[in-house]
Amino acid sequence: MSLREQISADLKTAMKAKEMDRVAQIRGITARIKDLDVAARANGKEIGDEDILPMLRSMIKSRTESATMYREGGRPELAEKEEAEIATIKTYLPPEMDEAALAAEIDAAIAESGATSMKEMGKVMAVLKAKFGSALDMGRVNPVVKARLS
Repeated sequence: MSLREQISADLKTAMKAKEMDRVAQIRGITARIKDLDVAARANGKEIGDEDILPMLRSMIKSRTESATMYREGGRPELAEKEEAEIATIKTYLPPEMDEAALAAEIDAAIAESGATSMKEMGKVMAVLKAKFGSALDMGRVNPVVKARLS
């Protein structure tokens, strides 16, 4: 089942269960997917899971920033709403690698690419991107690769 089909099925389930908060959260996700579809149609392209995953990660990033600002601004109820949306969005992302597995994959990519300095970081990132595609959060990988190469 594709990610788009899973989101659609979850929306129907939430509607039947009358979970209005979850319905609103999933509708927000579907609206962003439709935005991607419209942008892709202009280029004659089809949107797949590999395009949806980075969009979901960007949604999490923006909501995390918003939750932090709400907490700092003394609005915990709004921060909790953002955190609930983050939890819903995370259900559609592949499970993240633990730190040890991530470190091992990065070390393997460094060895495969032969990188020895920060100037060759792009080679390491290219190896990881080829191996994992959009399933790997490059924002999480970047600082670890930098630490290994410096």
